[in-house]
Amino acid sequence: MQIAITGSIATDHLMRFPGRFADSLVADQLDKVSLSFLVDDLEIRRGGVAPNIAFGMGCLGLRPILVGAVGPDFADYRSWLERHGVDTESVHVSEVRHTARFICTTDSEQNQIASFYPGAMSEAREIELAPLAERVGGLDLVLIGANDPAAMMRHTDECRFRGFAFAADPSQQLARMEGPEIRQLIEGAAFLFTNEYESALIEQKTGWSSAEVLDRVGVQVTTLGKNGARIEQRGAESLHVTCPEEERKADPTGVGDAFRGGFLAGIAWGLTYERSAQVGSMLATYVIETIGTQEYQLAQQHFLTRLGAAYGSEAAADVAPHLAGPQQ
Repeated sequence: MQIAITGSIATDHLMRFPGRFADSLVADQLDKVSLSFLVDDLEIRRGGVAPNIAFGMGCLGLRPILVGAVGPDFADYRSWLERHGVDTESVHVSEVRHTARFICTTDSEQNQIASFYPGAMSEAREIELAPLAERVGGLDLVLIGANDPAAMMRHTDECRFRGFAFAADPSQQLARMEGPEIRQLIEGAAFLFTNEYESALIEQKTGWSSAEVLDRVGVQVTTLGKNGARIEQRGAESLHVTCPEEERKADPTGVGDAFRGGFLAGIAWGLTYERSAQVGSMLATYVIETIGTQEYQLAQQHFLTRLGAAYGSEAAADVAPHLAGPQQ
């Protein structure tokens, strides 16, 4: 199954604040906030929603196709992704802009304040999917993740025009998009990925009810933080998948991306939506246990053992034939 993952490609600058952001917020002064937090550490990591998702799929033995725009500083990152099973041949390299930067501070309660500099990402709107599809012999699914808004629109429209199934995953870009744009991104998607807040924001901005959103997509997958994930389809009872037990909590950055990578791997393997969400939740747990979005190590037996402990031996047995072997 050929799956293309479009979206931002970035370098993450991750900082940790030992206190609570909430303790520095004054309720009647929120219209003129001016704050600076002294952080304990700084981690510079590879990131961006598209490579985060693709990395997870690669660690599970697939070869997803990464689609996005980067700067000439991408060479080392490209080598890293290729070593972990990601096809980077269709990545656009800007001649004038640096790769995007994500700058995020996390407090002691796992709340986050972040900024994103797009850089080369603004050139993603120049990417056409047709040559990619021709190169790999067709596309079975295109995930359209948070990216340059014009690129997201172009990819969505091209998928409709060329008959490519697509998954809508607008995430962070919902904050700057208006109702008509969001409707355009969602209408006809095979999958819609959101968290709970994003789901509510979609309904608010589009004016659609939750039922009307579901009427316009094939499957809606909503991540629920520590409460797991919910999978909904028209005319079917919703499914709820819990989170596996964590060995430790290190950093939540990239957890949602890992979930998507695992879920899409399950879809590519032909597993049920419930089982796919369990794979996604297990992969997400690896991420929250590490600092950085692509720093976890995944070995076949360890993954299957933890999956079985969380969801039962049948879950592990269903997934085992699809794992090629130890992945680093």
